[in-house]
Amino acid sequence: MNQQKSKNSLINWDLVSVNPNNKNWNWRDLFCFWGVNIQSVIAFSLIASLYTVYNLNTFVVFFGTLLGSILVYFFSNLIGKPSQKYGLPFVVLLRSSFGLRGAKYVGFIRSLVGIFLFGIQTYFLSKAFSYLIRIVIFHFDSSLLGQEYFLIFFLGMNIIDWVSILFTIIFQFILFSKGMNFNKRLIQISALTVYSGIILFFFSVLLSDVKITTNAFIDLLNFDNFLNKENIGPLITVTGTMFAYFSIIILTFGDFSRYVQNSNQLTKGNLSLILNLIIFSIFSVFIVAGVDVFLNQNPDNIGKIFTNPTDMIGKLDNLLITILALIFIIIASASTNLIANLIPSQYSLINFAPSSLSLKSATLIIAFMGFLISIFWLSYLSQIGILSFIDTFGALFGPIFGIMISDFYLIKKGNIINKDIYSLEKEGSYYFTGGWHIKALYSLIIGFIFSAATIWNISLMFLQSYAWIIGAIVAALVYYLLAEK
Repeated sequence: MNQQKSKNSLINWDLVSVNPNNKNWNWRDLFCFWGVNIQSVIAFSLIASLYTVYNLNTFVVFFGTLLGSILVYFFSNLIGKPSQKYGLPFVVLLRSSFGLRGAKYVGFIRSLVGIFLFGIQTYFLSKAFSYLIRIVIFHFDSSLLGQEYFLIFFLGMNIIDWVSILFTIIFQFILFSKGMNFNKRLIQISALTVYSGIILFFFSVLLSDVKITTNAFIDLLNFDNFLNKENIGPLITVTGTMFAYFSIIILTFGDFSRYVQNSNQLTKGNLSLILNLIIFSIFSVFIVAGVDVFLNQNPDNIGKIFTNPTDMIGKLDNLLITILALIFIIIASASTNLIANLIPSQYSLINFAPSSLSLKSATLIIAFMGFLISIFWLSYLSQIGILSFIDTFGALFGPIFGIMISDFYLIKKGNIINKDIYSLEKEGSYYFTGGWHIKALYSLIIGFIFSAATIWNISLMFLQSYAWIIGAIVAALVYYLLAEK
């Protein structure tokens, strides 16, 4: 009876191994998964800025982007294969490295970061909804927005902003609490819809004046001094920047790879990240270059390059394009929030209290906390440098990854004892010391010191883009030396 009770405290239907019959993801689904991760406003602005704003050789940026995506591919395969093989999410696989209780608290750190970022993303997602509401109100009666009740602000937001945030939270809760099969369809629809929108935007820019827009794009292609040794530094920087963008996804990639049919589909699907980056980069850079030509015909815009989609549509005097762009931004932002923040937080919260939480209740907690973060973001949280603390917590992710990889491939030789990973019995393989693996904790602390040093030490800030990799390598090496008998 006691044994059954201790096992039940770690078992939850959302955490058990995926039935092989339910492993229905293939490489095309992973293509959509990586597409969604790229199709965000941040990624659009980042890629476009690297090509157009900074004084960098075009092909240095291109190859730096490719190298960054190859690193993501390599690390995603490493962390994805154990989950694909055993059908386990990240936090359950974490038990084999940190112990049954250690994984509960180490995984909880991932949920804290995910919930906070979910709240921030919710705030910015709500802004797109608020723009749409304002457009509708203005179209109905242009004088309404000047009414007194629209000029009353609380926490820096008026009634439209509050309605938008509430709607965004409810919208995400309803949409994202239905399980992975539904999420899979959302990811597919989102990726294909946003790509359709980008292609539509691309042709609207191209056909506005084919010669001018094409020449503007060609002018960006700079072959000069590509092989110059002075480009080595920028190449390394671009590579690190692109890797850092995807790094938050890598650690919990197993939450998705557990549903992939086989390792061959996993490898092919992860390779599609590179294809996604090439496609998205070409479209985003062409759109920015083409729009820039027309915007600079206005003297107020000369010398400015707009790389943020919301800034561009704000300058374009076209209501239809504005509405369509906002809709595509909403779809892209919501699906990115789902993959990067909500799903990893769901599993981590459920693992923290597996006998008490379900998928829906975990989503409700995330939605409530995300709502609080989003309403205080503008007036308070964004003003106190809170993101530096989030980055510091994030500096743990690389070391956690390194320990898990070192443990699975080098110490356990690719083997997990499934029955013990759900048992708190002292004789279990993953009970260690009271449910904690002390060697893993030591390795985590040492890896974290190296990783966090790139954030807080001014002399090492030039390595910040590689903080994740540095922490992973140091922690993996220390863990191997401690755990190898």
